[in-house]
Amino acid sequence: MPIQEVHFMSGFFRFSHTSAVLAPVSLALAALLAGCAAVPGNAVEPAPQRTGVAPTAPGDWQRRLQDWAGVDLLLLGEQHDQPGHQAWEAATVAQLAREGRLAALVLEMAPAGGSTEGLAADASDEQARAALHWQQGAAQGGWPWEVYGPVVMAAVRARVPVLGGNLPRDQIKTAMQEWQLDGHLSPGAWKQQLQAIDRGHCGLLPESQWAPMARVQLARDRSLARVAIAASTKYARSPAAGAARLQVLIVSGNGHARRDLGIPTWLPVGLDYKVALATTARGPAVDQAQGDWWQVTAAHAAKDHCGQLREQWKAAPGRSGGAR
Repeated sequence: MPIQEVHFMSGFFRFSHTSAVLAPVSLALAALLAGCAAVPGNAVEPAPQRTGVAPTAPGDWQRRLQDWAGVDLLLLGEQHDQPGHQAWEAATVAQLAREGRLAALVLEMAPAGGSTEGLAADASDEQARAALHWQQGAAQGGWPWEVYGPVVMAAVRARVPVLGGNLPRDQIKTAMQEWQLDGHLSPGAWKQQLQAIDRGHCGLLPESQWAPMARVQLARDRSLARVAIAASTKYARSPAAGAARLQVLIVSGNGHARRDLGIPTWLPVGLDYKVALATTARGPAVDQAQGDWWQVTAAHAAKDHCGQLREQWKAAPGRSGGAR
């Protein structure tokens, strides 16, 4: 089974309490995973293990980045509960900026419309958060600044604009009902998305909600792609860039970065891109069709989010048994 990136899975719980579409789902679920950005991908079905695989040597990734120097768009996918993945992203931002190759950084962790453009290199963290409309912590679908701040500030210090790319919260309910999105992927890929939604919600989400949630995932991918395309035009291909070949970097969860299901499915022909996905030495087996590079880091122990979720589900008023 391929790696499951899980922000879109836990993302459901971030807005279930505001959506009438998901009213049948217990508020206890929303309380538990409202800010969870990292449910393990094998929470429901055990995944093949990669025990004994050594972490990627730093020099190997740096050399691969050199090989990709002429690519328009670089996508980095992560598992949100692995600190080694965010450290890899921050180091990549710093390297590309140091080499003068980075045109812009696009983040899943901030909504589209936010931008640090115009901030001074010595801007404070508070100024960067305000510019990105950053929502901190677990409440209302926020992201921990202490985890992603180093990634953002590595770009800010280099005067590289950081752009929010995610679907704004006020557009989520509309996306859930945008049935035209059901035909964006091939039938087989759409089925994979639905199955991933089920697994990512620990088997507790009613089947009637799989398609609406898959549409939200696709709408997020579309939003990230649109911001990246606009950034490439504005910063990397503008007259101001001169003859230099600048690159736009997207940082997101693995599910958004996957070439077979995610952001790449929204990119136009002619825009070159490469996908690097992060896993761990004890993580699920990789699927080479999903990306061009797998960055292996040391594993960081993750909580049993699905175990916690099931316990709260059992204790929720009016609930007995599973969601189906």
